[in-house]
Amino acid sequence: MSRTFEDARRWAQLGTVLFVQAADLDDAALDAPSALPGWTRKHLVAHVAANADALGNLVHWAATGEHTPMYSSPEERAAGIERGAGMTAAELTGWLHRSAEELAASTAALSDEQWQSPVVTAQGRTVPATELPWMRSREVCVHAIDLGTGLTFADLPADFLAALCDDVIGKRAQGPGPALLLEATDTGARWELSGEGLPAPLTGPLHEITAYLTGRAHALTAPGGAPAPALAAWL
Repeated sequence: MSRTFEDARRWAQLGTVLFVQAADLDDAALDAPSALPGWTRKHLVAHVAANADALGNLVHWAATGEHTPMYSSPEERAAGIERGAGMTAAELTGWLHRSAEELAASTAALSDEQWQSPVVTAQGRTVPATELPWMRSREVCVHAIDLGTGLTFADLPADFLAALCDDVIGKRAQGPGPALLLEATDTGARWELSGEGLPAPLTGPLHEITAYLTGRAHALTAPGGAPAPALAAWL
């Protein structure tokens, strides 16, 4: 599917609400493991809060033309997450709320011209500022599930899931990995991924395909019940 700028803004708003609600936990619950190996829920909340601040830097860049990278360095990014993981629940959720509100306010203030300004992502890609809502929607929607509080990909809008599959397929096509032929049994959407060997046909609901492509827990199997081919990291 082709996602629009307004689609991405809608998904970012929805994902922010889902993440903030799912992260409304006490210290014991936030100190518990997330669905991401090696990270507690506090690590994950700190990551999402820091992401809002980092995207805010790119909004400032788009608004003023002043070179303002997302993070000063990978080490600074990692240190910020570790600091957040040591906060109390009140401090951490306060940061989460504040950073989300500031990002929403700063993006709302951008003019049509400023939205077209080029900025550079943490991965070094130069993109127009119109890509920022999509970047944020991926963070909040996927990580709301990674908190492990009961949300699944089935709770996310189908149009977001289809756009995310498009995005992941595009990224995976640039690196090594198995050839795949995926079909969503509930929507009829299909994706082909070139790669090593004959294409492995995988079918299932759209939310299971999205979970598989993003490296999350899923129920997809290859024909005959064999495990679906292993995939490398997505991002």
